[in-house]
Amino acid sequence: MSHTRLSLALDAPEALPVEGRIAVFRPTAESDLSLLPKERLHLIQGFRPDYDALTARGYTVSPAPEGSYAGAVVFLPRAKAEARALLAAACEGVAPGGVIWVDGMKTDGIDSVIKDVRAHLEISDPIAKAHGKIFSFSATSGALAAWAAKPMHPAEGFTTLPGVFSADGVDRGSALLAACLPEHLPAKMIDLGAGWGWLSAQVLAREGVESLDLVEAEHSALECSKMNISDPRARFIWGDVTHLKLENRPTGAVMNPPFHTSRTADPALGAAFIRSAAGLLSLSGTLWMVANRHLPYEAVLRETFHEVHEITPPTGRDGAFRIFRAERPIAHATKSGAAVQKPVSAPPKGRRVARTRR
Repeated sequence: MSHTRLSLALDAPEALPVEGRIAVFRPTAESDLSLLPKERLHLIQGFRPDYDALTARGYTVSPAPEGSYAGAVVFLPRAKAEARALLAAACEGVAPGGVIWVDGMKTDGIDSVIKDVRAHLEISDPIAKAHGKIFSFSATSGALAAWAAKPMHPAEGFTTLPGVFSADGVDRGSALLAACLPEHLPAKMIDLGAGWGWLSAQVLAREGVESLDLVEAEHSALECSKMNISDPRARFIWGDVTHLKLENRPTGAVMNPPFHTSRTADPALGAAFIRSAAGLLSLSGTLWMVANRHLPYEAVLRETFHEVHEITPPTGRDGAFRIFRAERPIAHATKSGAAVQKPVSAPPKGRRVARTRR
């Protein structure tokens, strides 16, 4: 959210409630919240790197809303379905009549959101500044109920929610990687960036797997994976892959790493995933990964593993993706990130509805 837009918005009379908690939906590590009353804020952010950064700044942060609020500020995400779900959650979580501010960039669809909200509620005159807009409306229970997050079923037996990566279908890169996995895998496996669990489910279907750690930075995606996988061999870790440290080294890893920071392609992110995989694996471990063909990841793999092989999918060479098998991490490249991330307990046995991922 633009500090300038917020400062203009707060100039309005009764811009914020004078007491009570204020929910701030989806702030990022870069968000300037200095004009808001810090001691009354409850930040709602499920992306682990942002969650950690905001917590380090002294804010109270949770991955989901908790209780009721006197007012709210919503950072507009890019995905329309997720944006609507956040606005619906704010409308229900804020006391009737409480103010809800919505801020977003034009490139993130703020004009469309203004039009959609205006069709249901009376809104303030939008304030335009710095390629974005901010507006407000009063919380009205039920007014945006139709926008509440609804489960999606991208594949048989799998459930996702709006906003998680590839929520409406299995990512093609992940499908290609799964097709290239051998029938027998190492005993201790890890899925780095596990999303809603589809690729993890394919790993668990292979012979030889005794345990699988699913590591995912987006809390809602990890919650989906917990719904989707009830296999007792699975452990769920809400963590940042690039700053992950485990007590026991896995012997095999799979990953379909992200390569975007917001709208910008950022190959350094995938490179960081590769270096983290090398640092987490045992020195005899093996990594299987998929990446967009144009990304310069082969050089990073060769810097961090003794052996690197490109695998051709059963359907033949793919024009968009490359599949790699990298073996035996190089010792000097095995330095991994920060503090140990605690696994989230597995769901009770029963439903087997299992993932996303890139």
